[in-house]
Amino acid sequence: MIRNFLFVLCLGLAYAQDLASKADEIAKKSDFSGSVLVARGGKILLEKGYGMANVELDVPNAPNTKFRLGSITKQFTATAILQLASQGKLKVEDPVSKYVDAPPAWRDITIHNLLTHTSGIPNYTNFPEYGKSQREVLSPEQLVARFKDRPLDFPPGTKYQYSNSGYVVLGFILEKISGEKYEEYLKKHIFEVLDMQDTGYDHDTMILKHRAAGYEKTKDGKLKNADYIDMTIPFSAGSLYSTVEDLYRWDRALNTDKVLGSAWRQKMFTPFLNDYAYGWIVKDGVISHGGGINGFSTAIARYPNQDGCIIALTNLPNRAVQAMGQGLAGQLFGK
Repeated sequence: MIRNFLFVLCLGLAYAQDLASKADEIAKKSDFSGSVLVARGGKILLEKGYGMANVELDVPNAPNTKFRLGSITKQFTATAILQLASQGKLKVEDPVSKYVDAPPAWRDITIHNLLTHTSGIPNYTNFPEYGKSQREVLSPEQLVARFKDRPLDFPPGTKYQYSNSGYVVLGFILEKISGEKYEEYLKKHIFEVLDMQDTGYDHDTMILKHRAAGYEKTKDGKLKNADYIDMTIPFSAGSLYSTVEDLYRWDRALNTDKVLGSAWRQKMFTPFLNDYAYGWIVKDGVISHGGGINGFSTAIARYPNQDGCIIALTNLPNRAVQAMGQGLAGQLFGK
């Protein structure tokens, strides 16, 4: 029995070492700067940082480094909306006009449409003036006003088109129904419940230990600080920060009823059009989502059939986050 135990232990160590070697190889080839975590069967096989969290202060990235998440935020927004639905405070079939002072064009848009990017509401981050507006501080109502009176891109429910605008409206609805600020709701009903102490709504004025600085590269390959963006601009579509360790807590919780019951989790992971469900992309047995915001790229991929999870967070946006995720998936599952 002892001999068998030692064999399994050695096999597990060798497996973890192979993953670490693969991650090192990918990081070197792709200029990956960030943190990565790989787990399977409830066990963390790899958690490691690469590159610098702060180049000026010579601080390296580590598993507890905090990164802005960008659109990974959307899965938390979707979860919060479904929590309200599970309590009977709203229905995903409800028209948005029930909760928002909506224009006539929004008459047929439902909460389901917002969750699945099928509302037809134009994406405000694609507007020509978006770049100039990133330093502004806006209330949710002011942010919604930026796109509320624009023509729809298509009739609701007829097409998939990714829209940050829809998730901003969801945050507005969340605040109106719950009576709590978006960040306060998530903290109380999700992060504190799951002991996600290193996750929250980012504020540039807040002293945040282990915060990664966001970087970009110029056309000639030189490193520079990423352009500033006030986090009221992405709001409930992309304002959160977290660590690979906290996101793994999130992954584990999604196998339980801690924040959502089984029926509601099944609803969240059921795709509508173009493989998009509620805050997640569900395709080929993988439940995933990526994110991107000034200076950061992120990805989380869950493999429910193999009980696996791969999380990669970077503070230097490029294709490295995809290379890391895909390369480690190949190593982990032999694909």
